[in-house]
Amino acid sequence: MAQEPVVANAPVVANAPVVANAEEQGDPYVLDPAKIQEPPVGWGPSLRFLGPGMITSAAVVGSGELLTATALGAKVGFLLLWLVLVSTFVKVAVQIELARWSISTGRPGTLGYDDVPPRIGKRGWMSYLVILMFLQFLTSQAGVLAAAGLAMSMLVPVAGAPMSPVSVGFWVVLMVALAIAIHFTNRYSIVERVSTVLVVLVTAAVVVMVFGIQFTPFAWSGSDLADGMQFRIAAGTMGIALGMFGLTGVGAGEISSYSFWCVEKGYAAWTGPNDGSEEWARRARGWVGVMKKDAWVSWVVYTLSTMAFYMLGAAVLHPQGLEPAGNEVLKVLKRIFDDTVGGWAGGIFLVFAAVALYKTILANVPSLSRQTAAAASLFGAFDWYDRAARDKAMRFVMIFLPIIWGLLAVVVKSPLQMVILGGILNALYLMGVAVATLYLSHTQTDPRIKDGKLFMVYLVISAIAVFTVGAISLLDMF
Repeated sequence: MAQEPVVANAPVVANAPVVANAEEQGDPYVLDPAKIQEPPVGWGPSLRFLGPGMITSAAVVGSGELLTATALGAKVGFLLLWLVLVSTFVKVAVQIELARWSISTGRPGTLGYDDVPPRIGKRGWMSYLVILMFLQFLTSQAGVLAAAGLAMSMLVPVAGAPMSPVSVGFWVVLMVALAIAIHFTNRYSIVERVSTVLVVLVTAAVVVMVFGIQFTPFAWSGSDLADGMQFRIAAGTMGIALGMFGLTGVGAGEISSYSFWCVEKGYAAWTGPNDGSEEWARRARGWVGVMKKDAWVSWVVYTLSTMAFYMLGAAVLHPQGLEPAGNEVLKVLKRIFDDTVGGWAGGIFLVFAAVALYKTILANVPSLSRQTAAAASLFGAFDWYDRAARDKAMRFVMIFLPIIWGLLAVVVKSPLQMVILGGILNALYLMGVAVATLYLSHTQTDPRIKDGKLFMVYLVISAIAVFTVGAISLLDMF
């Protein structure tokens, strides 16, 4: 049964269940008092407890950065470089606050969304929005998979020209099969390790590329960076800018998934069931502190990568009047290296592009599958706290989603447009996530583990900014 906090003035909420029998031991979504442990103090001891943020970075660094951020830099030059910082920084407060709620209650964000009024029938309105966002999961990831398959097809054509459906389809099918094989065991440790390795490799590679163009005719200068930080926006760039805001930094999907990963990492289990004691509050504050370190480390990683991709487009493509579009996106981006280093570098870029894009798929298969399965459980498909049923549902979705992505990737011929569409829909979802996070924080998060007034101001500003961009995106779609 769920255990309620008993401290005076604390919110009364349905927390995650506490272990009731031997079969539930080891289930990260059922709080086990035997798992309670003291949080580390300081950065050094905390490092070995980081990890969820690297999965988030793996989902972030690749799709929005390689396609949308570079395309925006190619379109407007350094003018909107400031948007990279804003679009990543503004969302972190919402991410942290939802994860804080998960540590306080032991529940992932998607289950909490169902508690947000008003209710439609037997479910909270956000639960229906999560179901609707399944369309966003399909469009954005299918576009990423199509671009990754195209990169490999351009590098190693199979049974035809690089752009042929047969060649691209072969690589897409291979990538889908590999993603299913890697994640079929449904183990958090595998997701974290694969994500960490790929994030480090991709981030290091793109930073080297940015500094490498300093030895070419397309070198950037300090004045270029200063111009890009003047908070201006150009006419005609709102659509792609909104797409970049939705997909660079943590989007609604990553914010929601992060709460799952924080639970599966063990932050909630190590904190233990909320018995209302001061000991629980002290542990919770300590593990929330570890979570915040994890979130900010990942922010540094994906912001650095996003800025690097944007600068490549602004420094090399923009002066040449080259703008990626449709199936030409990777061919145009390949020009960065053809024009600066030589034709041999194009092949290296295609390998890098395929890894960067495919990394996003590898991170999002388990992340989006958890959100989808949790939403299905709310509508009665199965009991989320039945571990066997939950694992079965997750495995089914982790097979179903990549297959659908692969089919769409072969049929739809414009990966950039698919990713931008996904970004706009993601911004719409952000509206709901911002509202839900504020509600859950105010009504359910134990007040003893919250930060001070300064963070609350940051959170409100963050939520308002996220909601406003989502509203603008909705108007733009219609």
